Amino acid sequence: MSVKGTRETAKATGSGTPEARRSDNGSVLAASDPAKIRNVALVGHSGVGKSMLVEALLAATGAITRMGSISEGTTVSDSDPSAIHQQRSVTLSVAPILVGDIKVNLIDTPGYTDFTGELRAGLRAADAALFVVSGNDGIDGATIALWGECEKIRMPRTVVVSKLDHPRADFSAAVVRCQEAFGDGVLPLYLPAEGNQGLMGVLHSGSDHEAVEEARGPLIEGIIAESEDETLLDRYLGGEELPLADLITDLETAVARGSFFPVMPTSAETGLGLPELMALMTDALPSPLERTPPAAMKLDGSSLKALDCDPTGRLAAEVVRTTVDPFLGRVCLVRVFSGTLREDSSIHIGGRGLANRGHEDHDADERLTHLYSPVGSSLKAVPQCIAGDICAISKLTSAETGDTVSDRETPLLIETWNMPEPLMPIAIEGASRSDEDALAKSIGKVAAADPTLRLERNQDTHQLILWCMGEAHADVVLDRLRGQGVKLQTVDVITPLRETFATKATGHGRHVKQSGGHGQFAICDIEVEPLARGEGFTFTDKIVGGVIPGTFVTSVEKGVRSQMLKGVSAGFPVVDIKVTLLGGKTHSVDSSDAAFQAAGALALREAAAAAKIQLLEPVSSVVVSVPDEHVGAVMSDLSGRRGRVTGTTADEGGGTEISAEVPDQELLRYAIELRALTAGTGRFRRSYLRHDPVPR
Repeated sequence: MSVKGTRETAKATGSGTPEARRSDNGSVLAASDPAKIRNVALVGHSGVGKSMLVEALLAATGAITRMGSISEGTTVSDSDPSAIHQQRSVTLSVAPILVGDIKVNLIDTPGYTDFTGELRAGLRAADAALFVVSGNDGIDGATIALWGECEKIRMPRTVVVSKLDHPRADFSAAVVRCQEAFGDGVLPLYLPAEGNQGLMGVLHSGSDHEAVEEARGPLIEGIIAESEDETLLDRYLGGEELPLADLITDLETAVARGSFFPVMPTSAETGLGLPELMALMTDALPSPLERTPPAAMKLDGSSLKALDCDPTGRLAAEVVRTTVDPFLGRVCLVRVFSGTLREDSSIHIGGRGLANRGHEDHDADERLTHLYSPVGSSLKAVPQCIAGDICAISKLTSAETGDTVSDRETPLLIETWNMPEPLMPIAIEGASRSDEDALAKSIGKVAAADPTLRLERNQDTHQLILWCMGEAHADVVLDRLRGQGVKLQTVDVITPLRETFATKATGHGRHVKQSGGHGQFAICDIEVEPLARGEGFTFTDKIVGGVIPGTFVTSVEKGVRSQMLKGVSAGFPVVDIKVTLLGGKTHSVDSSDAAFQAAGALALREAAAAAKIQLLEPVSSVVVSVPDEHVGAVMSDLSGRRGRVTGTTADEGGGTEISAEVPDQELLRYAIELRALTAGTGRFRRSYLRHDPVPR
């Protein structure tokens, strides 16, 4: 089906849409006890089957009548037009299911590296993670790196091997790959039966299946290693048959505290393993009561008592995603950490720490009028949302992703999560003057929803720069702008160069105009010489005999500075020069401040015509973090970019950090090219260092 066709399918109201397939099971919408909530993020590389696993779980619990299709754009998770166009998740989405009396908020996150910001937001909203890996493919480096990040915060994790209905799927080989990637604490809890006709429990004794018996010993030993009962090991080694109930209890405890990681075989297509996976999520994964909420502070930055997941406590919630709906306005997906959100209540919206990305610090008091339980893009009204749950709020005028929602009377701020730095610039402009006005109005709405997007109006080139995570991210941002009716085009990013004098020169500025009445008269002579890089600008007065009064000396300097901003050769600002005023002439009537400013500018231009002008390009200090096997390729690539490697150090994550100095012009697409060079495992950060001469 064509892209146009999939868009039409997604917009249709026929039987294939998520809305048409969604049941009226209202019992999943509201929770009254944090102990009966599970917030589970599905993470993994794009294409491993996360969204279809969500579809299968929704269908298995009656939340939808039948599964949708990614190719047709009818899955609950991927209703965003950009997701349908790219046929992969570009935003996080929440789909709650009811397993017994437990509400499980399934948080589907994008797997493509460009949308790491949405992934991190999903992990912030979650209390546990399902690492989904394909039964017929390898595990990419980005997923391995994400596992390490979750390890640092001790987030509970379960590994789900998906797509076992695929002809090339091999569960045993997938388990080996998981252990190589994630460590020895990853062990199968179930094995697929012959022909994938159900699952076999590894802990259950009495099986005559050879594979089960082989897997049972390591699983029991792994559980014992994490158990707080020190007698279990001796009893097991003594040949005692350990009670299944005790093993399961210790297993659930180890999983909930993030020290043991069961592997579950599944197939969204056939339903294999879904009941067992749901049982694991409800029985072993932690409730919000078992996780520590993020730190909070007062608006002035002073510390607060640690938050508790208490519905009766102080309100503390966080916006983890923002969208703009043409009918509902700004819709915010919110994780409540403490207290209870209620309809028709007064709340405080506060945001801090993202001013460097175009998101100014802000505070506002608003009234919460509409509260919903989200099911993908569909919203169902609820009266309240307690601590530990996730909800959606509409018609807030000031909230942005990353903001804190608290009581108006006792406002607070939650410490923001780690936002990835956007490092790929895209220059855009409106197709016409009216489109420029529309662009200015729409860009703020798009930026409010996306903290990984940084806006820059470059003061030197006057270009509007969108700093994005990569090409796919840029495509989504541009699609959203165009979806608001903005006609725009991308243009080449102009690197903000500088100019300087490479040789000493003199300049004569003569600004003399006579007309009827008051004239203009100003003459000055200057000498210009280069300074060392980074020394800026100095102006020296060596006038002898007061041929130019002191007030007009200042005027000459103003004129020189004004011309420096405009440039003298290629239109870029002039830096690192010393200008000496040597002499000049005045007129008792016709000399003025404006005339001497004009003369100073003329003198600098004349000196530039007689001198050698050197263009300077910005150079950044770059630190690249890569696994050791990619160090050689990355260093060679940096050299090819006119970079100068200054050193290497061991990275905290176990790889290598390469420090280098690289011209900015060579970094325009480095975010994409480094990813390709390192199979998605490389990352870098940069900061302005200095301007260096541009080679011929």
